[in-house]
Amino acid sequence: MKGLFAKKSIRAMKEDAEQKVGLKRTLSSFNLTMMGIGAIVGAGIFVLTGQAAANFAGPAVILSFVCAAIVCTFAALCYAEFSSLVPVSGGPYSYAYATLGEFAAWIMGWVLTLEFLVSACTVSVAWSGYFSSLMTDFGWHLPERFSSPMLSYDTTHGWMRTGALLNIPAMAIAALIGVMTALGIKAAARFNDILVYIKFGVIILFIICGVFFVKASNWTPFIPENTGAFGQFGWSGILRGAGIVFFAFLGFDALSTLSQEARNPQKDVPTGMISSLSIATVTYMIVGLILTGIVSYKLLGGEAPFAVAIDALGPGLFWMRYVAKAAILAGLTSVILVMFIGQTRIFYSMAHDGLLPQVFCKVHKKFQTPFYNALILTAIALVLTAIFPVEVLGAVVSMGALFAFTIVCLGVLILRYTQPTLHRSFKVPFAPWVPGAGCLVCLIQMVVLPGIIWIQTAVWILIGVVVYFSYSARHSKIRHASANR
Repeated sequence: MKGLFAKKSIRAMKEDAEQKVGLKRTLSSFNLTMMGIGAIVGAGIFVLTGQAAANFAGPAVILSFVCAAIVCTFAALCYAEFSSLVPVSGGPYSYAYATLGEFAAWIMGWVLTLEFLVSACTVSVAWSGYFSSLMTDFGWHLPERFSSPMLSYDTTHGWMRTGALLNIPAMAIAALIGVMTALGIKAAARFNDILVYIKFGVIILFIICGVFFVKASNWTPFIPENTGAFGQFGWSGILRGAGIVFFAFLGFDALSTLSQEARNPQKDVPTGMISSLSIATVTYMIVGLILTGIVSYKLLGGEAPFAVAIDALGPGLFWMRYVAKAAILAGLTSVILVMFIGQTRIFYSMAHDGLLPQVFCKVHKKFQTPFYNALILTAIALVLTAIFPVEVLGAVVSMGALFAFTIVCLGVLILRYTQPTLHRSFKVPFAPWVPGAGCLVCLIQMVVLPGIIWIQTAVWILIGVVVYFSYSARHSKIRHASANR
């Protein structure tokens, strides 16, 4: 039981990261910023912006983005301090190992799978839906038997067969990203850069075209009067809207898992996190302002608010519907890529510490990536994307992210008091208030999530506990080192 709280020293982690044989340091601050943007700016900008405006905040949705960005900034600053202090590939898993001990680190790594691997699979299934829709627009109808999940689920009937055999588009994009992750981080980063250019090109095109169709009357009232119920417009609606669009900011934390592949992790990773979060926030606010200026916020509550706005631009710009779907596909692809890379680096670090089989930390001599790790996770992703629908896969992603945010903020507080003399090239400002506020707001967000998500997360953690005591505790390197002293 004593081994549950065994901590890995920060010095030992740095020495491991500086070994000659291992991951290659190729990522610059620009690469990391682009990967952060790729992870954050996905389909959420095309969907959540309109839905939050229509149902909760009206034109003041831009204030909802500000509130959500502030919450994420608390966590991002804590991630930045840790990534500069512990520049290794494990991200939050390694941070927990240094501050709370092995068992907490294991739980962290296990829960992060909900955010990274499951999120990548969730987005792959969503990618399949948008791809099928785009093909239909061009007159090519993909058979539902080969473009839909095999199972569906609802609270009334439970699990049901859909009649589909395989979700081939979802499996194809998951396989493509998995192979690219295995072949090299530099090529993956370049591919992500291209995807970011595509989706930002479309966003800029929408802004340039849309600004000429903005009607100031659509922004009046800027903050619609509250209906009498909490969260339905007014200032409470802005807060409720912030809770909705908060999930559009998830993904920046995946950069912390790339510290061991950054050229100058103490500088590049914090820069990448803060820069990508700032760019995403400004982008969301501008798009929200243009979107609610083109049409009334009341018309943006459907699943395709961008299509509503594009239709309002007139028949001459109808072609932008196709361009917007292409941008969504590019955005989703970049999210899958960054999340998948993050998952391979988490398992790489866990295996390096003996908590997972050693195949997960073997680095390919030519590609200098956790090659076999990526291939195994690709195989798992292919099964998940073929079988399960979006709503099942995505149910616990947010819980995993908030759990990680909370532990990272708490870890910064612990290290500030237990090891105050450590050299920190980046420090969270206004500590302990910022880390404390980060813990508080993340816990509040977790509390308001539906009970079914808590149950699903608890079951997943229980499975992780069984795996830990049946395998990880017996193969832990830090435990063996303590026993041989």
